[in-house]
Amino acid sequence: MSIADRTRIAERLADVGYIADAGLATALTLMDMLKRPLLLEGEAGVGKTEVAKALAAIHGAELIRLQCYEGLDRADALYEWNYQRQLLAIKAREGADPDTVEAHIFSEDYLLERPLLAAIRRTQAPVLLIDEIDRADEEFEAFLLELLSDFQVSIPELGTVRAVAIPRVVLTSNGTRELSDALRRRCLYHAIDFPDVDREARILLARTPGIDTALALQIARLMGEMRKQDLSKTPGVAETLDWAAALVGLGVSRLDADREAVFETLACVLKTREDRSRLTREVSDRLIGKVA
Repeated sequence: MSIADRTRIAERLADVGYIADAGLATALTLMDMLKRPLLLEGEAGVGKTEVAKALAAIHGAELIRLQCYEGLDRADALYEWNYQRQLLAIKAREGADPDTVEAHIFSEDYLLERPLLAAIRRTQAPVLLIDEIDRADEEFEAFLLELLSDFQVSIPELGTVRAVAIPRVVLTSNGTRELSDALRRRCLYHAIDFPDVDREARILLARTPGIDTALALQIARLMGEMRKQDLSKTPGVAETLDWAAALVGLGVSRLDADREAVFETLACVLKTREDRSRLTREVSDRLIGKVA
């Protein structure tokens, strides 16, 4: 891998509106080179999910998403049988040889593929996003190991299904529970932090139509100051983008020139009653004074 490779993928991501730092660009380059899944950790709102979307965009690939949650099981993630059709098939074949009927109803015709099976059966490599793996149970995490290491899954009735084209796999975790060593060993790893002022301003310029550099820098600086406050829900990049779009839509060109609009639109970035009460008009004015 050369610096040119890393720069090239960073430029391609920027073309689709994702501004990656050098560490992430390196991890994504290694991911392609080694054909390994990439585990991204970081607080909610730092842009982990957007990495998978940007990867799909630059490669012209399908994005297949598995949203993890407590209680997620194989049937939701891998496949299940179309039981209604199977029952109809059994009824239609009453009197036939039981073994023949069984072989028929457990065939491809009755298989309902879910995200994991879909990802390894695509002829063109998709991007598989396994989002918030830390919300799934440890049993499900263990079930994923075969897929993450060998890009194959086992279906008792059909045998082993191997990937037709190796998918690019991105796993995200907000750190709500510790992941197993076995899962971490199968993945490359990168931690994503909230962007610094320069990178967040570049994100705003890339993703917000009509915004100019001065306003983008002011918003990025103000978001940096807000994240230092004692808030229960630290605003993420998505909130920054919403807020910037709102300010541009209201015709705000400088935060210090329209403090009323800034305060009234904080609903875009503050998402709890407690945070809204903490960031009073006086606090808002003080923060604007620091970034203007």
